[in-house]
Amino acid sequence: MEHHVALRDGHRLPILGFGLYKVPASQAEDVVTEGLAFGYRLVDSAEFYANEAQAGRGLARSGVERDDITVTSKFWGEDSQAPEAVRAAFDASERALGRIDLYLIHWPRPSRNQYVDVWRTLIELRDAGRVRSIGVANFSADQITRLGEETGELPVLNQIELHPYLQQAELRDFHAEHGIVTQAWSPLGRGHLLSDPTIVAIAGAHGVSPAQVVIRWHLQLGTAAVPKSVNAERLRSNADIFSFDLTAAEMAAIGELERGQHFGTAPTDRQ
Repeated sequence: MEHHVALRDGHRLPILGFGLYKVPASQAEDVVTEGLAFGYRLVDSAEFYANEAQAGRGLARSGVERDDITVTSKFWGEDSQAPEAVRAAFDASERALGRIDLYLIHWPRPSRNQYVDVWRTLIELRDAGRVRSIGVANFSADQITRLGEETGELPVLNQIELHPYLQQAELRDFHAEHGIVTQAWSPLGRGHLLSDPTIVAIAGAHGVSPAQVVIRWHLQLGTAAVPKSVNAERLRSNADIFSFDLTAAEMAAIGELERGQHFGTAPTDRQ
């Protein structure tokens, strides 16, 4: 299986990364150095996570060539979505991380009706050479369509809550039609999937962990994923998913687990 996915802007993205959501600042530096040592080459961070300075120290300490790593950050935008607020947030994240390769709008916050203007500012940052690629998180197909209609630019990626209990098939199809990469946050359903009988049985058949089965399902589905763990052994295990394949029957069985169930915040609840 290819370890990277092509972005619509000509760049490539590791199909598997690790996230820093809810990683305590006191642990973030070690988590980053451990993750990179285990072979991950995508670090998913965000202004809201309040651990980017520590993540930046981990990047510097890792010994991995910086050009071999993709670092994501995200604009939070709760206080203001004005262009100067976007630029100030980007500047702060850039100082903390050293460089940002992929910058996302964290939430559309539709009731404010400003996400198109935020997107224009991301385009300006990219065109100025400040960031390589730009995308969104938690956007609907209609919101992405509006970005394209009003700016002529579609995001390279939409990061969404996605796991076997929330498979987002319609949105994934929209992404595929428009050359947008689907990247899953909370790909393990915040741990709720790991005791599912179907997942446990498939894991037993392959001699792997339930988490490895779910991550492998994501990759065979064609989606990128950013699982998170502060436990070094689980972080290592989550990266070891390229040595086995799920059968068509196993993929179909996991496909039957769809419940439409969110474990994180639904986009309509973040305004």
